[in-house]
Amino acid sequence: MIAGFNSIEGGDFYFNEKRINDLDPAKRNIGMVFQNYAIFPHLTVRKNVEFGLKNKHFPKEEIKERSEKFLNLMQINEFADRLPDRLSGGQQQRVALARALCIEPDVLLMDEPLSNLDAKLRVEMRTVIKNIQHDVGITTVYVTHDQEEAMAVSDRVAVMNGGVIQHIGTPKNIYQRPANQFVATFIGRSNILKGQLVMKDGVPHLRFLNYDAPMHHVRKECQHDQDITISVRPEEFLMNREAGKGIKAIVDDCVFLGLNTHYFMHLEDGLEVESIQESTIDSVIAPGTEISLTINTEKANLFTADGSENLLTGVANDCEA
Repeated sequence: MIAGFNSIEGGDFYFNEKRINDLDPAKRNIGMVFQNYAIFPHLTVRKNVEFGLKNKHFPKEEIKERSEKFLNLMQINEFADRLPDRLSGGQQQRVALARALCIEPDVLLMDEPLSNLDAKLRVEMRTVIKNIQHDVGITTVYVTHDQEEAMAVSDRVAVMNGGVIQHIGTPKNIYQRPANQFVATFIGRSNILKGQLVMKDGVPHLRFLNYDAPMHHVRKECQHDQDITISVRPEEFLMNREAGKGIKAIVDDCVFLGLNTHYFMHLEDGLEVESIQESTIDSVIAPGTEISLTINTEKANLFTADGSENLLTGVANDCEA
């Protein structure tokens, strides 16, 4: 819809103060980077990068100057005279980026541009994209299903469910104080528990099974006894090798991943949960071991029983819906 390929059935798009709903797609000055690169196989790297400029009838000298600038910026100048089939996937994606940026668009649209690359290249290219984007300063709309990628490249993230925006905010805010349960489980992993919020001497307490802890960040209007949904990210579950110091859990499996070790456990009620702990130099906790879990109440989130609303302070949601 932003590019003009689909009709707009409701709402408006503005580039600054300019409404573009009815503007001819060719006049919107948009750059696009696709999932499959979409670079021309019969043209050299240089000619691919120059393509948009030639189509817009730029003077020859300016075409040369701009293409050189972006070939150097994307570090593909040494491949300028090669055909795309002699390039790696990451190099081809750099060509697609250079071609899109070369026309200096008002808005750059990127549709899952890294999904065809291997894991190491994805991490490398998302750093390239973020650095280049900040260097050229073009507003960019970046579509991805990879949560880590979204957090790495974005200044602001919009989380959608069924076409409806749930939360718009910084990656940090969306991760730490998600607007609702869907956002909490969509961005990163989260253990979802059913518990109660109980008032004790005017202080809200989180209650889950035999575990009870004060919660100091509950909004005033939400401070009353009620059923709640608790979201505890794996790193927010604190493990204690001494049984009886919190929520009883049995270790089912563990995965050593270098810096961290992931533990998979089940609780008394049979609920399966996950905890991430910094790896220690001594042995990991063996499957079958009974341990205790406590919750980092500074970081854990509390939602209404149906998960539709966060009960804590500090939620910054730019979505008006």
